[in-house]
Amino acid sequence: MKRISKTIIKLAFASLLVFAGIIQGLAQENPPVDLVLYNTIARQDSLLFAAFNAKNLEGMKTFFDESLEVYQDNTGVRNFTETIEAFAGLFEKDYVLTRELLAGSLEVFPIKDFGAIETGSHTFCHIENGKPDCGTFRFLHIWKFTDGNWKISRLITYGH
Repeated sequence: MKRISKTIIKLAFASLLVFAGIIQGLAQENPPVDLVLYNTIARQDSLLFAAFNAKNLEGMKTFFDESLEVYQDNTGVRNFTETIEAFAGLFEKDYVLTRELLAGSLEVFPIKDFGAIETGSHTFCHIENGKPDCGTFRFLHIWKFTDGNWKISRLITYGH
């Protein structure tokens, strides 16, 4: 009996070490290239979608460059004005659509002398017939840094 218990303990300990190594490897697989930039863009993303979740169209506008181009697999291509009009129409709907960034999916890369690339996955949900209706999609934002401000100049969303 003691021999079996020692064997089980050794196996459990070995498994724990292997599991810890896998978790550490996953955590280091995609570390941010620039932690300050990562935190800056993560904050901008958070503020943008706080405005979205609050249906704050005027607040959202401040995150988009007037040269904005939006590419979406199921709706096509839109410019700044068309995008703002689409958000305005969405915000007039009876239901509340909310966006949540998928934990661990955010990646940020610098663009020399321009800004940053942000990629990730996000989930949009609303209540339909008393139940949550959600979808998770991929996105890519090109952030432009000018005059001390970060604005999205290109937005790509896909997987709808």
